[in-house]
Parts: sequence; C-alpha cells; structure tokens
Amino acid sequence: MGPRHEPVLRKEVLEWLAVRPGGVYLDGTVGLGGHSRAILEASSPGGFLYGFEWDEASWQEAEARLRQEFPGRFRLLRANFAEAPELLLSEGVKVDGALLDLGLSSFLLEASGRGFSFLRDEPLDMRMDTRARFTARDLVNRLSFRELVELLRAYGEEPRAERIARAILEARKEKPVETSGELARIVAQAVRPRKRGEHPATLTFQALRMAVNRELENLKRFLARAPEILKPGGRLVVISFHSLEDRLVKQAFRGDPRLRVLTKKVVRPTAEEVRRNPRARSARLRAAERCNP
Repeated sequence: MGPRHEPVLRKEVLEWLAVRPGGVYLDGTVGLGGHSRAILEASSPGGFLYGFEWDEASWQEAEARLRQEFPGRFRLLRANFAEAPELLLSEGVKVDGALLDLGLSSFLLEASGRGFSFLRDEPLDMRMDTRARFTARDLVNRLSFRELVELLRAYGEEPRAERIARAILEARKEKPVETSGELARIVAQAVRPRKRGEHPATLTFQALRMAVNRELENLKRFLARAPEILKPGGRLVVISFHSLEDRLVKQAFRGDPRLRVLTKKVVRPTAEEVRRNPRARSARLRAAERCNP
C-alpha cells in the first residue's frame, strides 16, 4: 500500500488527547494506522490501544504495520467505531482518551477500486465495509427523483440537488449508471463547479458515500455513548472535515453534561501542514473531557 502518510493534525491530536506513558486509548478510525502509531509511540512504555477499522484491507495492513513495532500493545477490531462503546464496556474497558478521524483515507480514495473518487472510473460501490448490503450503484439506480433530491440535500448539502437528480434519472433511461466515472460525467454535464478548483460532483459523491455507510447515524450513535467509556478526566477528540459532521460533534459536546468542552473554537491545521498535505485543509478538531461523576 505504499509509504506511510503523516496523519492529519498529528501533534494536535497527541496534545488534546493528553497522551501519557501507560495510558489506555481508543482509535476509532484506524485506517492504515497513522494516528494509532503516534499514540502508541507517545504512550510508551506500557500504553495500550484499542483500534477499530471497518475496511478489511486497511485493517489487515494496519495490523501488520503495528505488529512490527508494538507487539502486544494493541488490539484491532474489524468493526465500525459506533460499536466501540458497547464492545469495550462488555469487557469492562475504560480509556484515558478516544479519537475519531472522520476523513476518508487515501487508500480508499486511490487504491480500493470501489468508486470513492470522481477522478477514477471504477465500479460504483463506495462501501467501506464490503460485507454491507447496499452500494452507491443501488442508490443511484433505484431511488426515485424525490429520494435522490433528499439524499443529496441531507448528506451533501447540495443546493443543485434537483438538477443533478434529474440528470441521473435521464441517464438511467438509457442504461444503469455503473461506474464512478459515468456518474462524475453525468453531474459535470448537469451543473458547473460551485467554486474554482472544485469538481462539480464533489458533494454528490460525499452524499452517496455518507448514505451508503450511514456515516452521520454512526457518528451520532458513538457520540451518545462515548462518555461511558472515558475514565474521569479522559479526553474525547474528533476530527471532522465538513459542516454536517462538525455540527453533530459541537452539539454533542455542548449538550452532554458528562463532558466539558476544551476547544472553545475548532483547531485547524497550520499553513505548513496544509502545504505538505492539501487534504488537511478542511480538517477541524474538537476536544472534550469527561467530568468527574
């Protein structure tokens, strides 16, 4: 899968998680293990990490990478982070810090072959967990005009949802939409980019991916129970990449009496980090602390 990529906001994650030697931590979105590796390094000696990763190929690669450096100091589960509170509590585990990085990994975009990117012509799948039943192809080809409009608005905040949905239905009259490249061309022919440098299909692909993987529902489910797995004084750090996710995190942090908000404003990457990694540009970090019961 190629060389390691520097995880977004690495320094800030370690600071806001307050990682210390011997601590117990949760990485709910392991990916290829960038943040997990940083946490294990900073919690040496004796720190332990529970990791959750939905995508099988990423899970296997992260397991292999971390096993080389940190044998016996982590446990990776192939599951969505929404399941983490229930699974950890069933084993009597509480953690000193928990992290979610809600960004789409470079591997899924560039190497999974599942149609996550509008720049590639791949089967229109978009499942992070290939055991899941429905694909983006199913949604694009089966939903009604009104259902497509609602999906694009709810998960993509796409202001041109009706025009895009109409174009998809017209294309479906000729043949099913099979690939990411086909869908990208349909959207690009229907609407112009909202701003310079952005592909016209950006929000359409976001909406389909989030719907297929129930991303907002899983985030709500995790946030509702996350305080239960934190020790008193334990930290919860979430990195989001667009307003839908950030709004949920902000509301959950402020509305839960078990949590004390640590970040009065979102923490963003430095200009230097954005220069090195342009995908970090839209990252927003929020942190909260478990109050004493």
